[in-house]
Amino acid sequence: MEIIDRALEFEQRKHTFKTTSERIESSREVKDLILSLNTIYKEKKDPKIMDLMKRLTAIKQKIEKRLKGRP
Repeated sequence: MEIIDRALEFEQRKHTFKTTSERIESSREVKDLILSLNTIYKEKKDPKIMDLMKRLTAIKQKIEKRLKGRP
């Protein structure tokens, strides 16, 4: 369950990114975590994993919104 521990650690981390490269790196990391959790979820069907994926997806959307900037 190393992936779940990494995901929980990422969720607790402070999300203030100074540079664009930090945002890109963080976005890629959270995407990898979500996809890894998804493979575990397909096998176990644990609702706690789904809740974790939803929370990580919300964080990812905020990061990507900040990356895209204002129209």
